[in-house]
Amino acid sequence: MRLLLVEDDDHVAAALSAVLKKHGFDVVHARNGEEALQAVLPTAHGERAPFAVVLLDLGLPDQDGYQVCGRLRRLTSTPVIMVTARSDVRSRIHGLNLGADDYVVKPYDTGELLARIHAVARRSGAAETEDGAVPGEPQEAAPLRLGPVAVELSTRRVSVDGVAVPLTRKEFDLLALLAQRPGVVFRREQIISEVWRTSWEGTGRTLEVHVASLRSKLRMPALIETVRGVGYRLVVPAPAG
Repeated sequence: MRLLLVEDDDHVAAALSAVLKKHGFDVVHARNGEEALQAVLPTAHGERAPFAVVLLDLGLPDQDGYQVCGRLRRLTSTPVIMVTARSDVRSRIHGLNLGADDYVVKPYDTGELLARIHAVARRSGAAETEDGAVPGEPQEAAPLRLGPVAVELSTRRVSVDGVAVPLTRKEFDLLALLAQRPGVVFRREQIISEVWRTSWEGTGRTLEVHVASLRSKLRMPALIETVRGVGYRLVVPAPAG
């Protein structure tokens, strides 16, 4: 999977590139906005493979990162993940409205960053190889086991104690997102960005409704815990007895 890393700090870029390459990424480093824009342009003979994801740091020396994001979106449909130290909600909304697919706040956990890269690549279909496999991920993933709950990502099936539970598309996407990192708190705006691919404004009530529906259909109200003022996390039930 080719990835464009837009980062002006060579030390940060070198360290992150090393991690990404270990996970199967072919990393191209752009040090400023202009280099990033040139990198996504097709060549005269079209021999350059497209990028699966653009990892865009907003603190660039030549132009505002938000401006670069807007220009990238006009040039390509490649997913863009913004990376920044700006953690306020207004900044995240602005980035999403400009066309960013996700938003990561520094300092971030490398595992979380990799998960987000794979998530946006899966949504776009860019991460798939000829045999349908995603680099860095198991080809035949076993079902996620959450106590009596089993979540099959490949077939989008969910069961409780072996009994299938029919879910809507968004209900499954929401459960799958939380189930892939049990115990980790997902911010409300992060969930909405991942599942609904939009900003959180006006969508908060929709998220609450889907959480309530999941709790009801799975008959496990405690499976998805509300973290007041932040978001939600999935709590794996303790074994019986």
